Amino acid sequence: MRKIGIMGGTFDPIHVGHLMLAECAREELMLDEIWFIPTGHSYMKHNEDEPGAPTPQDRFAMTCLACEDNAFFHCLDMEVQRPGNTYTYQTIEELKHHFPEDSFYFIFGADCLETFTQWKEYERIIRSCTLVAAVRGDSSLEKMQNDIVLLEQIGAHVELLRFRAVEISSTEIRNRIREKKSVRYLVPKPVMRYIEEKGLYQA
Repeated sequence: MRKIGIMGGTFDPIHVGHLMLAECAREELMLDEIWFIPTGHSYMKHNEDEPGAPTPQDRFAMTCLACEDNAFFHCLDMEVQRPGNTYTYQTIEELKHHFPEDSFYFIFGADCLETFTQWKEYERIIRSCTLVAAVRGDSSLEKMQNDIVLLEQIGAHVELLRFRAVEISSTEIRNRIREKKSVRYLVPKPVMRYIEEKGLYQA
């Protein structure tokens, strides 16, 4: 039985903060692998209309490039290939179906704990995996603990992951590219080359 960490998100684009979080989770929770699963068509985010917006296939390609130098990181295109909106519960249940012997750990920011019960079919998510809430330096641990207690009362298993505050966001990176500013050291070098070659995020 393997312990698999799941990193989901639009990764628009993936940056070093995502990779640092994944490595922290792998080490602290003694996970065997981390699977990055870029969102296909998120029902929550709509950046497709922004200038130079990447396709789901572009975001998948960038995520693969970011993971290629870490033997513990793998990239799956299951959500990119899925038609229509993408929902976390579908992805986790599909993974459990194909890998019934493995344990899955869904990694996300602790700020999502408060709104987790608003996610589509959230009960099915907590039945299929362990939730890993990454607590950044500026997070209120007391508030997080209250959210965790409420989730555990409905059957969730939640792990708190202490993670250093990294002030990097995909939005900032997209804006810097449009403003013709450097994103060196914010994204892995292969991802930066891909963005430049494809002209992504250009006005």
